[in-house]
Amino acid sequence: MPPEAATLTAQALASPWGALQAADSLLLAVLPVLAFWLLLSGIDDLSVDLLALWHRAQPVPPLPAVPRSEQRLAIFIPCWQESAVIAQMLAHNTQALRYRNYIVFAGAYPNDPETLEAIQEEARQDERIRLCVVPHDGPTSKADCLNWLFQHLLLEEESSGQRFRAVITHDAEDLIDPASLNAVNRYIGAYDMVQIPVLPLPTAPGELTHGIYCDEFAESQGKDLAARVAAGGFLPSCGVGTAFSRRALELLARSESNRVFDPGCLTEDYQIGYRIHQLGLPQIFLEVGPDLVATREFFPQSLSSAIRQRTRWISGIALQGWQRNGWGRTWRERYWFWRDRKGLLGNPLSLLANLIFAYGAITFTIAQHAGRPWGLGQGVPVLVWPGIVFQVVRLVTRAVWTAKVYGWGFALLTPLRAVWANLINTAATVSATFRFARSVFTGVPLIWLKTDHSFPSPEALRNALPATAASVAAAPVPRARVVSRS
Repeated sequence: MPPEAATLTAQALASPWGALQAADSLLLAVLPVLAFWLLLSGIDDLSVDLLALWHRAQPVPPLPAVPRSEQRLAIFIPCWQESAVIAQMLAHNTQALRYRNYIVFAGAYPNDPETLEAIQEEARQDERIRLCVVPHDGPTSKADCLNWLFQHLLLEEESSGQRFRAVITHDAEDLIDPASLNAVNRYIGAYDMVQIPVLPLPTAPGELTHGIYCDEFAESQGKDLAARVAAGGFLPSCGVGTAFSRRALELLARSESNRVFDPGCLTEDYQIGYRIHQLGLPQIFLEVGPDLVATREFFPQSLSSAIRQRTRWISGIALQGWQRNGWGRTWRERYWFWRDRKGLLGNPLSLLANLIFAYGAITFTIAQHAGRPWGLGQGVPVLVWPGIVFQVVRLVTRAVWTAKVYGWGFALLTPLRAVWANLINTAATVSATFRFARSVFTGVPLIWLKTDHSFPSPEALRNALPATAASVAAAPVPRARVVSRS
C-alpha cells in the first residue's frame, strides 16, 4: 500500500474527523471531472433553450390547404398482453374521434388469447376494427408486430379495392385526441411524417414516478422538439400519434426487405424517424399551442415499471441507435445523436453530483457547529458553482414548461421529481448497458420489454382534455414547423 493511502486509512480509523478528511480528499480529486461534465452539459442544455426561443420568434409558416374530403387513414395498435386495457381503448376512441374514414388494425399474438378475445369482441361491435393475428407466438418486438399489421393492411386494400393514404401508430393505453386525425388529414399531403404531440395525463402531485413523465414530456414536446426543428435535425417518432404517408411506408419497405419497422430495434419509433430523414422525406412536428391537440396516456406509476420502460428506451435509442447509425453523416445529426446518448454518462454522473451535494450540505452543517473548516470548501466555490447555476436554470426551465401544461401547483414539485427521475434513469442506464452487453456477447436478441398499462377511468377522461373540449367540432390545427425537406 502506498504511504499516502496508508496515512489516510490510519486517519479514518483514528476518529470520525479523520474519516471525513479522507472522504473530502477523495471527493476533491473527483470534483474537477464532475464539474467539467456539469458545465459542458449545462452549456449544451442552455444552447437548446436559446435555440427554442429563437425558433418561437420566427414567423409561423402557412398551413396546408384543407383537403376536400377525408382521406382513408389506418390506425395501427400493436398489442402484447393488453387484455386489461385494449377493449376500453378501442371503445372510447372510436366513439370520440371526429373523423369517419379510418380503419383500426389491432395486432395480437396467438399465445395471447385474452387480448385476442378482447379485440375480437370490439370488432364484432364496430366494423372499423380489424383483429390482426401475428403468424407466430410472442412476444417478439413492437416493430415485428407493426410489420405484420402492415401486411394485414395490404390484404385489406386488396380485398376492398381502397388504398390508405397514411398510417397512424398508437398504443393500447392511448387517449387519442378527437381532432388528431383531422390534423393528420390536413398535413399528410405535404409531409410524409406527421407527429402529434404526446402528453401524460395529469395525476396527483404526490405521484412522483408518473410525475417525472409529466415534467419530461411537457419540456420535450413543448421545447426540445421545436429546437430540433429549428436546427434541421431529424425528427424521432414518439411511438404514438405518428402518421406515415403511404409513400414513406413503401420506400421504407423497399429499402429494408419489406420491413417497414426495424424488428430488431427496441425503439423502432426513434429508428424510423431517422430512416425517413435519410430518405429525404419531409417531416413535421405539430407543436403544443393554444389549440392543444395531443395524444394523452398514463405512463408507468410504479418504480419497477418505469425502470423497465426506460431500460428499453436507453437500450434502443442510445445503444442500438449507436450500433446501427454510428454518429451520422452531418454535424447536425452528430449533435442530436450526442443529445440522445449523453444520458449514458450524464445519468450516473448526475446521481453522483446529487450525492456529493447532499454530503457537502451535511458536512458543511457539521463543520459550522463544530467550529472546524469545511473540508470541501477549497474545491466547491471554484469548480462546482457554475454547474450548480446551470442546474438551477435547468430546473426552472423545466418547471416553466410543466406549468404551461399542468399548472404551477404541479410544477412546484419539479425539483423533487428531478431527483427521483435521476435515480430511476441511473438504474435504467445500468440495466440497459448490462442487457445490451449481454446481447452483444451472447448473440441473444433483445426482446420487447412489457410495461404494464392502465387506461384512464371515466373521471380521468372527463378531465383529460379540457382545453380542446369546446373546439373539437371545429377540428383545430396546431401551429407547425417543418423539420426537414427533400
